[in-house]
This record gives sequence, C-alpha cells and structure tokens, in this order.
Amino acid sequence: MTLVESIPLYVQYDANVTVGIPLEQAWKDLLSMATEQVEVSSFYWTLTGEDVNVNSSSDTPGKGILEQLEALPSRNVSVRLVTSVPSIRTNSTDLEILKRKGVQVKEVNFGRLTKGVLHSKFWIVDRKHLFVGSANMDWRSLTQVKELGVVIYNCTSLAEDLHKIFESYWAMGQPNSSLPDPWPSEYDTAINIHHPLVVKAQNVSSRIYLSGSPRAFCPSSRTQDLEAILSIISGAQQFIHVAVMEYFPTTRFEKPRRYWPVIDNAIRRAAFDRNVKIRMLMSCGRDSDPAMLPFLQSLTSMDSPRQNISIQIKMYVVPVGNQSGIPHSRVNHNKYMVTDKEAYIGTSNWSEDYFSTTAGVGLVVSHEPLWSTDSLHGQLRAVFRRDWQSQYAVHLADLPQYPDCNLSRGLG
Repeated sequence: MTLVESIPLYVQYDANVTVGIPLEQAWKDLLSMATEQVEVSSFYWTLTGEDVNVNSSSDTPGKGILEQLEALPSRNVSVRLVTSVPSIRTNSTDLEILKRKGVQVKEVNFGRLTKGVLHSKFWIVDRKHLFVGSANMDWRSLTQVKELGVVIYNCTSLAEDLHKIFESYWAMGQPNSSLPDPWPSEYDTAINIHHPLVVKAQNVSSRIYLSGSPRAFCPSSRTQDLEAILSIISGAQQFIHVAVMEYFPTTRFEKPRRYWPVIDNAIRRAAFDRNVKIRMLMSCGRDSDPAMLPFLQSLTSMDSPRQNISIQIKMYVVPVGNQSGIPHSRVNHNKYMVTDKEAYIGTSNWSEDYFSTTAGVGLVVSHEPLWSTDSLHGQLRAVFRRDWQSQYAVHLADLPQYPDCNLSRGLG
C-alpha cells in the first residue's frame, strides 16, 4: 500500500522531502502486471494533446498509457472501462481507438439517473491490485496537474470490494437502466466503517474500507463517502489536515444553489469543542471560482490562539509559467484528509453535489502502530507537511501577489 503522486512540470521541492511514487510509473506497472483483466473508472478520457487542440510534448506519458491499454487485448487481457456520458463535447478519440482494439466501454448517464456525473477515478487489475485517487485518464494528470492517490498490491479482498462498485456502474451503463432500490445482494459488502478489512504487512496492522457516493448507488452495507468524512473529522483529537481542490459549503451545480454546511459545521465543531488544530490546503488556479473565498475567510475568522482555536487555510498555487496554452491545468487536484487517527484518499471535491448526486469513492485507512513513517498515514502526513511549508502554499491575504490564482479577484 503506497502513496502515488503526480507533480506538475516545473514544480520543485527541497531535497529529502517525501514524494509518492510517480503516477505514470504506477499506472505503467499496473498495466504491465495485468494477466487477466483491467477495469477502469474515469470521469472522462483525454490521453493525447490533440484531444484538447494542444501541441505539447508533455502529453508523451499519456500517449504511452494509451498505447499500453491498446495492447492489452492482444495479450488476452480483458479491458472494461466505465466513464460518464460527456457533459461537454470533446475531440477525444481514446475510447473509439480502444473499442477498435477490443476494449469494452460503457458510458453511464448519471444525469438521467441522479442528475450528477460519474466522477470516480479508480483501477482494478486482475481483481487483486487497485488504484484510487484524484487522477482522471488525462495526459495532464501525468504532467500538468498535481494529483494524489494510493496503489494497493495483492489485496484480493479490497479489489473484489471495489469491483462491486465498478459492477454497479457497469449495470447502470445499460440502455434504459433504472436504479434498483434496494440494490441486489451481490452488490452488498462485508467491509465498511463498522467492519474494516484488517491487513498485516511489514509489522503494521491496517484497517481499511472503501466508501461510496451517491446514496442512490450504495447498498445499505456500503459506508457512504460523506459518513466516512464526518466520522474521520469527529474522531480526530489533535489535528485535521485537509487538501481538496474545491471547498464549498453549498451546492455547486444544482440551481438555485443551496447552503449546505454539513462538513463546514463538523470542522468548526472540531476546532471549537475539542481544540483540534485544523489546516486546510485548497487549490487556486486560473479557473478557480472566487465565490469560494468568503467561505474560507469565514473559517479563518474563527482562528483565535487565545481561545485555543486553530483554523489555518492556505491556497496551493501551481505556477503557470510557459504552460499557459494548456487549458484546465496547473492546479492542485488532490482530495485527501489526514488526522492524528486516520487517512482518507478520495475522488470528490467538498460540496454537496459530490455526495448527493455524483459518483465518487474514498479509501479510509488507520494503522497500528499509528505513527510509523513508512505507513500510508505517515506518507500522507509528510506530503501534507511538505506542501504546506512549500513556496506554493499561500496565505489568503497574500493572494493578490499571485496572478495565477483567480481567487485574488475576490479580494478586490
């Protein structure tokens, strides 16, 4: 079980800091290992620069992944892909190319089923290896966007459990599908917040479970993503470190927009009632919505050392530099949380729609002994500390000095 990262080109850290295995390497290794079956869930597919009318050598790793996927059927490896019915037209030819090579593809119309999208990003290889994280099947995820995920090798129990989620998407990708209520028993899980999977490796005992969203896609035995997040926040005693691209205590896509302070209240309670130290690292790029700023300022206004209330927020700004011709890039796309007790790696931003209508998954891990530096929890703590202390993490008041951050408009 190891952390996987994509660090954008020209983002540099000091020597000797913790860095996850490069995402490109992890994906290549998983595809090389495959002997029977590869299953991938991704919001969308753009593995070549031509897909977004960009000519950049930084799409080379994406093209390499596409070629590896194309070659799998000729090695007698079955490939099944689920993706969201596109909400916007793209020029991507990835899925057509893959279909011609014998890959099976299902586009799930979440808009019809739940009024959301399929936003989950995960891989299952041979029903024993898996990847869960923030990265879509996009060349920019490998070179232009900061991504974070986890790869778990040789864990059939967890891979089979994730496969049940994949199968629920696959079933709903059929024409004229309708959501079952309740879900048939084959989608049930024995692994959840109440009964985590216990795994022992390298003298560390880990408790792990997968969470899912939205509620309509979860059998009653599956822990919902929101429940997992709230449980982790309420269980923290010393600190909560959060890194998500977008944070809105509202709906984002449903109109009219609605106030939704569920996670926000949990964070405030942890800081006020239990004096848990909160650090939150959001992303700010050229496309970020300045409407996020007042909510972040509201949280930081509670920060009061005198009353032992600590809520600190920074924005992670990936410098654009000479990469300005590449759309929807140069952002910190991470979606994780680490506390003094647990680690969480997800696929969702933190606003209501991601939990009520949109498909996502989360992986929750705790360890004994807890403070091992080599454990996933230890790696995640170190990565958060590295980013928080880096030159790319900017206090809200200093944002006007960073033209690559669109939130600075909200400070006018």
